[in-house]
Amino acid sequence: MKKTLIFMALAMAISCKENKKEVNAEVEEEVAKEVEETTSEWTTLFDGSSFNGWHMYNGGEVTEPWKLEDGAMVLYPPEERPEGANYNLVTDTEFTDFVLTMEWKISEGGNSGFFWGVKEDEKYGEPYLTGPEIQVLDDERHPDAQNGEDRLAGALYDIVPPSEKVVKPAGEWNTVELMINHKTNQGHVILNGTKIVEFPVQGSEWDELVANSKFADWEGFAAFKTGKIGLQDHGNVVAYKNIKIKEL
Repeated sequence: MKKTLIFMALAMAISCKENKKEVNAEVEEEVAKEVEETTSEWTTLFDGSSFNGWHMYNGGEVTEPWKLEDGAMVLYPPEERPEGANYNLVTDTEFTDFVLTMEWKISEGGNSGFFWGVKEDEKYGEPYLTGPEIQVLDDERHPDAQNGEDRLAGALYDIVPPSEKVVKPAGEWNTVELMINHKTNQGHVILNGTKIVEFPVQGSEWDELVANSKFADWEGFAAFKTGKIGLQDHGNVVAYKNIKIKEL
């Protein structure tokens, strides 16, 4: 009888252990699935190896002065350029509600920026005529930093200034997140892990912000809810990498 009880106890223990393994395996599988689903929501816009998915604004494929270097796209503007030439880049795809992440590095004394809601049309010669801009700047050296806090790095350019200064010095990589969500009427900028800008993206509050900026009388500015992501040629060396987007 004793042997039978011992045998039954061992069998139960082994069974419990096996069940626990199965439960753990199921949990691990479920977690892995959730991680995979979350990861799959992100689309890589630039993987560091090609310019696939990008083209020159109102132009063709990406060529010089843009180059691929160490997993980044780098703009080396020519000292002399043809009259009217610009080397702004835009995505092939348009977006409406999204979270965009990237890393950027500006040269000493440099100025650049990135846009959303860009309309590509011959009547608009530059992306900034339609797309609001997040400022990319060497705050220490570029004179635009002296023209108001809404011109500093990370600002919604000429509209909303950063709440604090967390930008890294020229020549160092900065990580930025831009969220645009028309469903909740929210936008924000997170620079190097700190949320520095929040703003509505439509409605009377947004209209008031634009009305108090240099863009007040610009017919096409912020007029397109759906548009392209753009990278600015402002005549200075700038680099971008690890560009990803998640549509909301």
